[in-house]
Amino acid sequence: MQYGICNLSIVPLRFEAADASELVSQVIYGDFFKVLEKRKKWSKIRLDFDGYEGWIDNKQYQEITESDFKKLQTSIPVYALDLVEFIQNTKKELFPIPLGASLNGLQILNHEHDGNTVKYVQQKENILNTAFFYLNAPYLWGGKTPFGIDCSGFTQMVYKLNGYKLLRDASQQATQGEALSFIEESEPGDLAFFDNADGNIIHVGIIMKDNYIIHAHGKVRIDRLDHTGIYNNDLKTHTHKLRVIKKII
Repeated sequence: MQYGICNLSIVPLRFEAADASELVSQVIYGDFFKVLEKRKKWSKIRLDFDGYEGWIDNKQYQEITESDFKKLQTSIPVYALDLVEFIQNTKKELFPIPLGASLNGLQILNHEHDGNTVKYVQQKENILNTAFFYLNAPYLWGGKTPFGIDCSGFTQMVYKLNGYKLLRDASQQATQGEALSFIEESEPGDLAFFDNADGNIIHVGIIMKDNYIIHAHGKVRIDRLDHTGIYNNDLKTHTHKLRVIKKII
């Protein structure tokens, strides 16, 4: 088995081994993974954080040893906490890294970092404070940063920065936590899931106080939440049908 770590800021994770293939997610600086299959130009990987799989360009990651991989698995996660920060290599070159980048591999990569960080599990009350970092970030299918993010990438990154693990896709996240019967039972920081006409869960957002929700739809925005679903005041209509509310924390 081979192992790798992302040594660049934001790297595309694709459905197939081609630059033109669909972006299914992003690999952020410091993310580490197993290499399931290696070809001349591409590698199929499985991210350690959430088990998500996809194809990554061989030029956009660095191989690490099994010993380093296991060390990363057992270390307390440390994440970058500013919108954009920089790491520096041994040549004193600067590389930008986004909010939520993992800093546990700095020593392995021979990089230095001197910005704000967060580690350890945070209180549930901090979930919304973190969510506001992403407010107005544009929607990007497969995105996981303030420069482009999808609905489940948003919830995953917000929870990640507070020390909690969510799976990658909305349908996967809906399998986690405890289901609540009514909106009135929910607390700020709980997750609301929404389905389509076929009953498939396709959207997720974070519940706020007073029947509001913050979610990624066009951009990360705040809308009203009721028993029907999400009401978009700009469009004067419901945009998503509520399926279930989950308490993760």
